[in-house]
Amino acid sequence: MEGFHPLTRAWFASSFAAPTEPQLQAWPEIRAGRDILISAPTGSGKTLAAFLICLDDLIARSAAGDGLPSHVEVVYVSPLKALSTDIHRNLEAPLSGIAALAADEGLDLEPVRTAVRTGDTPAGERAQMVRRPPHVLVTTPESLFILLTAERSRRALQHARVVIVDEVHAMVDDKRGSHLALTLARLDHLVRQAGGRRPQRIG
Repeated sequence: MEGFHPLTRAWFASSFAAPTEPQLQAWPEIRAGRDILISAPTGSGKTLAAFLICLDDLIARSAAGDGLPSHVEVVYVSPLKALSTDIHRNLEAPLSGIAALAADEGLDLEPVRTAVRTGDTPAGERAQMVRRPPHVLVTTPESLFILLTAERSRRALQHARVVIVDEVHAMVDDKRGSHLALTLARLDHLVRQAGGRRPQRIG
């Protein structure tokens, strides 16, 4: 796991025997900032392959005392609300594990904030996300479209660096896929308007 922060490496070693082949192939490409599509069977670690480097970057900045941003850095798009909740749990596992390891070493890490935004998200949580945006936002294609229509949520998204699209094959052949493509193009435009580069895409 060359290039990962020691805390991330320690958490991974305590949780898994070794990286899977999809992870070994994907991580260098993601680290280099290239767009990538990970095609692998269920249970091969695709989800972790997609988001671990994104989390590691935030962990490294927190550990260095650089301070974490006040905007969304990573947008994780899932086709189903239920999957969004599962993904959020999968994000919290490494983050809580890494935080525990940091505490054992006497390090006070600034927490990496994650949140789920779907049509079922209560109004209070939606308002909280606007006031204090998560660093990693898990959402659905439809909710991302809505977020890009409101000025305050647009501001939270205008510095996004990475977009992860989960289960992309489930959407490419229907209207949801076309709608998502337009939504991602709008996000690209928003980020470029703010002076950034088009967000890296991982699928």
